[in-house]
Amino acid sequence: MAIDVSTLQNIYVDSCERHGVLPNAAVLSGFFKAEVKKSFKELCNLEIFLDQLNDIDFPPLLDVCLSIDTSEIEAVDIHDGSSRVLNGDYALSLMRAFNQKLRVVDLQDSLYGKDFLRELSQGGLTCQVLNLRSSRFRKLNMAGEFMRIHTLNLDFNTSLTSFREDCFTCMPNLSYLSMCATRVANLWTTIAALTKLSSLVELRFQKWLCCNETGSSSAPCGGKSDYQCEYGQIRSCSNNEAPSIVLGEQTDFNSGTEETLRNMFSFNDVTMNQEVQSMMEDSSDDGEVDFSTHWQEFDYMDSLSNESSGWNRQVNLQDEVPFITMCNRNEESLAGAFTRHMTDVALKYISCHASPICYEKHYKEYMIASLPQLKTLDNLPIRKIDRERAAVTYSQYFEYLPYKRKYKESVVRILNRREIKENRTFFQTKKNKRSYPSKNSQYFYTRSFCAAKVGSSAWPSLHPLSVSGCDLGGGRRSFRPRQFEYHPSISSLLVFGTLDGEVVVVNHENEKIVSYVPSLGAMNSVLGLCWLKRYPSKLIAGSDNGSLKLYDVEHMPPTLTGIYSGAGSVTFDDFDQLTSVHVNATDELFLASGYSKNVALYDINSGRRIQMFTDMHREHINVVKFSNHSPSIFATSSFDHDVKLWDLRQKPMQPCYTTSSSNGNVMVCFSPDDHYLLVSAVDNEVRQLLAVDGRPHLNFEISSTASSQNYTRSYYMNGRDYIISGSCDEHVVRVCCAQTGRRLKDISLEGRGLGTSMYVQSLRGDPFRDFNLSILAAYMRPNSKYEIVKVNLLASCDRSKECSYSQHSQSSNGMGG
Repeated sequence: MAIDVSTLQNIYVDSCERHGVLPNAAVLSGFFKAEVKKSFKELCNLEIFLDQLNDIDFPPLLDVCLSIDTSEIEAVDIHDGSSRVLNGDYALSLMRAFNQKLRVVDLQDSLYGKDFLRELSQGGLTCQVLNLRSSRFRKLNMAGEFMRIHTLNLDFNTSLTSFREDCFTCMPNLSYLSMCATRVANLWTTIAALTKLSSLVELRFQKWLCCNETGSSSAPCGGKSDYQCEYGQIRSCSNNEAPSIVLGEQTDFNSGTEETLRNMFSFNDVTMNQEVQSMMEDSSDDGEVDFSTHWQEFDYMDSLSNESSGWNRQVNLQDEVPFITMCNRNEESLAGAFTRHMTDVALKYISCHASPICYEKHYKEYMIASLPQLKTLDNLPIRKIDRERAAVTYSQYFEYLPYKRKYKESVVRILNRREIKENRTFFQTKKNKRSYPSKNSQYFYTRSFCAAKVGSSAWPSLHPLSVSGCDLGGGRRSFRPRQFEYHPSISSLLVFGTLDGEVVVVNHENEKIVSYVPSLGAMNSVLGLCWLKRYPSKLIAGSDNGSLKLYDVEHMPPTLTGIYSGAGSVTFDDFDQLTSVHVNATDELFLASGYSKNVALYDINSGRRIQMFTDMHREHINVVKFSNHSPSIFATSSFDHDVKLWDLRQKPMQPCYTTSSSNGNVMVCFSPDDHYLLVSAVDNEVRQLLAVDGRPHLNFEISSTASSQNYTRSYYMNGRDYIISGSCDEHVVRVCCAQTGRRLKDISLEGRGLGTSMYVQSLRGDPFRDFNLSILAAYMRPNSKYEIVKVNLLASCDRSKECSYSQHSQSSNGMGG
């Protein structure tokens, strides 16, 4: 026979007496309320509030847990809304002691230590609903068993940026997931994690609030009628079933717009200060939980609070509904306000607490197309027409797999078909076997192999080039790379120039230094580097103080102890405020440009500057590039918004043609076969032009940030098959198909300890390895370092080794390519 509630209470009182403590009034109140519910034939649940307990109260409660399974208590709900630091070991032991009776765990805004959150994530819980609002996860790694959980709330985790690959594999019954006001931004890794949730039916990264006809604002469920409330109603529960939705704070639907929004965006300043202080005290680094967050981690939350002051008027449904922008994005990225027609009533919605992922172009369509079992997204039900539109949008703007492959295929199958030289066409049968085109080119199997590897590597391998800690004979030291270039004919070599004027040639495969030239006071930041093609041991280096030199790697010592004699080097006339150099196809000439309207032409054999082309643009020329095959053709890109093509044979007085961008141009480059020009202008304006006449071929339609300082750089990868693009205000590199413009993948750079405040200074595709590239990455903090990160899209990230990025300097973001 089940132990009744009063008997259970007596067990608690007796245990308190044995432990020499007084019964806790809050616990006694919980027993009383449970008994009252039982008498009214309601769910007999015991509620425990951790913030009303002291350490001495836990041992008696743990004794009660021994009898809880055979008692009349049907469910146990544990809450903690305090801002004080509690004993995490006691709290976690209590949660696990309730076993299958544990229903709801609500730990919002609690300041537990990193050990508690790690143990909770790794050890799991038996609850059905878990509320971890305002915790400090950086990478979500819920690896423990959460077999019964169906609702998970991670709202306002302002350190949360990404997910471990297997973070949801132990949650087979998770149906409702909310991650509003986090820092999650990557569509690809997010979907890769969420696809493990076969039971997921509701997902939320933002809240759509419905503005009704009275001018008030509410969640999509106001309890009025079906058309006034499309979704969001808290589902009723019976027996011991936990509430299906506890995804956010309660909203007073009868209050006006001003009060509602103030409530949504108000934060307790005292609590915030205590939380920051706690994090400052516990600054040790951790791969899963971020406790070293700086004040800037709260910039996002501060923006939410500051925006609320702008809502001092009634919402007029006849006008455009104002919306809250938590990031500085344009309206194309996210429809901050929209109208949906239900029967004869037009309802307007505004977005609140949006995570950065919501500002990605076609976010909604990508989510719907990638999660076919999903029924509700961001509080709104997914209709049939939404799914149809999502399918069309996905096929138009996204590439599922490289080279237009439509189905994932195992590498073993591809290798097997190559071995037996299978030429016949595979047709899709009634058993849903995959169909493949017949082998029609020498690249068929290579491309199929790449597609299979990329498709199985949602989290690509990121590996920082570790020569930063090398021993140069004079002791270990670190470099501060500012520019780099792969060697065009030797696959293992890469050269980088530093902020200190050094030129370093490395074998990036074994991470050994091949040659090293110190600055010796002759150079400042190295902004221009270019290898010669016919003379593979030679390269041109230019610095921002105008210094220009040709170096011969064979005469450069590999260590600092070796004395560099200058043998084999050539010094050219200075080009003031240099930002770019480039050698022509025959290694006879090179060009230099910089913070001027002029371009200088140098003869490599004689070591002389042979001509200065003046006033080629109306503003300074950031990058100049020769074509890859025509030694007299070159292109210039300027912040005057123009890109111009020139021919030395015509003594460039007039360009062959001029094409303009909407913003200032940061750089231009030719495709490897010279068929196209890739133009990158400020703030993600990336276009591909026909090199022959400058006609537009593709606009890659990357979302802008509305920042005039967001300098964008783009290069080709895999020959001319794909382009990679990154900007200095963002921590993401985008990979797009150069033939269709469709987006294949985003690569997110994530540092350790200091959050994700990183940017892309420069990048290059590896000319010898498909789907390999390197990124010059850096943190947005003054007086810190740059770092070269190698990325392999064909390999998965080794989760046992986290990539850590060093700090960087923020100077000269817009210089060079």
